[in-house]
Amino acid sequence: MPASLSASPTSPGAPPLGPRHWPAWLAIAFGWCAARMPAPLQRRSGAALGVLLWHLLRRRRRVVETNLALCFPEVDADTRTRIARENLRQTGIGLFEFARAWWGRVDEGDPAYTATGLHHLEAAQQRGRGVLLVSAHFVHLELCARLLTRHGAVAGMYRPHGEAAMEWAVKAGRLRYACAMFARDELRPALKHLKAGGVLWFAPDQESRRGESVFVPFFGRPAWSLTSTHQLARLSGAAVLPFFHARRLDGSYHLEVLPELEGFPSADPVADTARVMVALESMIRRAPEQYLWLHQRFKTQPDGERGSAYR
Repeated sequence: MPASLSASPTSPGAPPLGPRHWPAWLAIAFGWCAARMPAPLQRRSGAALGVLLWHLLRRRRRVVETNLALCFPEVDADTRTRIARENLRQTGIGLFEFARAWWGRVDEGDPAYTATGLHHLEAAQQRGRGVLLVSAHFVHLELCARLLTRHGAVAGMYRPHGEAAMEWAVKAGRLRYACAMFARDELRPALKHLKAGGVLWFAPDQESRRGESVFVPFFGRPAWSLTSTHQLARLSGAAVLPFFHARRLDGSYHLEVLPELEGFPSADPVADTARVMVALESMIRRAPEQYLWLHQRFKTQPDGERGSAYR
């Protein structure tokens, strides 16, 4: 049976093994090996990779620089350049962290981390409610999500990979720690999970051409933003809690579940979406160098001009 037919939120199905997938399997094998490198070597290799990214990916570097100029106009150009350089270094490290989360070992005490605010999560569940954890696309999100699952069952919502072999391998890796993985169009099973009192991790901070979106402020600029947080909370009755995570200078991590967004959802999806963006912006400002600025967040604008800011 083809993998696309046998897959489910709790199973990746059968792996695609045809010849056209062999290049992807070669890349997966490389990622599997990188995932098993010692953590200090991963960080050093990732930092070196980030320096290469700065010099080789000039177009993407301009995206990072443009995003920082749009979001931090009050910061001088030299400081923004320093943040941009550090951001690509952090992104290089993040690539190894993704591989480690999916296919590597995360042992007791390695990596070291602290987790605060878990009582907010527990309080919502004790009231019999599901929990929607909203986070931003920080470069270490996969590894921190894996660490969070040590404190309870957590499912995730994600955008499937376009290459079938990579989609299978990544989903199989995620299901080593997540209790379920819902593709962004698997709304019914995701709602069922929330209604049953489950926890669902979701990052609604990127622009998408699918799903209902509206323009709301993000770093003081109009950003085309999914209303999915409002819709999921409205249909499931789940509590919405922001989830922040960061990498410290010593290589350890900090996880923080923030208090529930009170009175959420309201009857206004635009106001609710704006409120979610405020929460995400607040978290990003705490660690701007660790956010995924490579994404063209302001590509769609109200005047209909797509990507004009990035030209």
